[in-house]
Amino acid sequence: MTDEFGLIEPDAVDGFGDEWEEIDVSDTEADRIARRRDREFDQFRKRIKDADQFKVEQSVFDDATFAAIYKLVQDGHIEAFGGPISTGKEANVYEALGDDDTDVAVKIYRINASNFRQMREYLEGDPRFRGIGNDKGKIVLAWVRKEYANLERAQKAGVRVPTPIAVERNVLVMELVGLVEDRARRLAEVNVENPQTAYEVVREYMRRLHSAGLVHGDLSEYNMIIHEGELVIIDLGQAVTVHHPNAGEFLDRDCRNVANFFSRQGLDVTGEELHEYVTDVEPDP
Repeated sequence: MTDEFGLIEPDAVDGFGDEWEEIDVSDTEADRIARRRDREFDQFRKRIKDADQFKVEQSVFDDATFAAIYKLVQDGHIEAFGGPISTGKEANVYEALGDDDTDVAVKIYRINASNFRQMREYLEGDPRFRGIGNDKGKIVLAWVRKEYANLERAQKAGVRVPTPIAVERNVLVMELVGLVEDRARRLAEVNVENPQTAYEVVREYMRRLHSAGLVHGDLSEYNMIIHEGELVIIDLGQAVTVHHPNAGEFLDRDCRNVANFFSRQGLDVTGEELHEYVTDVEPDP
């Protein structure tokens, strides 16, 4: 792989490390639409249920999920659906046509099938979700909002992630990195011909995340992709703030995973050295 792995520049914004932002998990317009069940929504729901790419998923999409898609269509974030990109226990990702004929990814979390116990491990202790309780539906909705907020914060910090576009209930719309027929490859799937450069980009992104008050929490060669010469960090749903009680443990694990991968690529790196780099805050000039 001969890509340059170029770094992107952070936005000139204040407020990095603002771990106390509020994330609203109350009723959304989608919930209100589902309760109304007006004729237009019912027709839309029938068209979606009859679509080939959704037929196998009818059992896990409740009315409010269809209403969330309906709302995103009304708002212009989704113009048309394509086929599935990936399917998993907790979410399916679909290719879709977005605003200005751009390709977007639509990630739809299953309310009933998601592993909410594992989600709680990452939500509990995050000050943004204090008092979320044990309600399974609210936990999943909080997770989706959290992923959107984490993507926003990471992007502002100058970390290359899929651009978040919109979120409605359990549906997240974001930039599609690559295409279904030519998907971006995970770092684990490519021959990294310049591992030193790739490592320097990864460690800088980890440092920027930490400076922005976030720890990825599940970073490895399987959550980094290469597309058109860029290294992109993905799957930020579980990312926690640095004030999370398990943030230190999660960061240690991230550092070990990344260092182990690049050690296998021939670099002399350790998790301890990477941790020191990530947490070293440069003094103001």
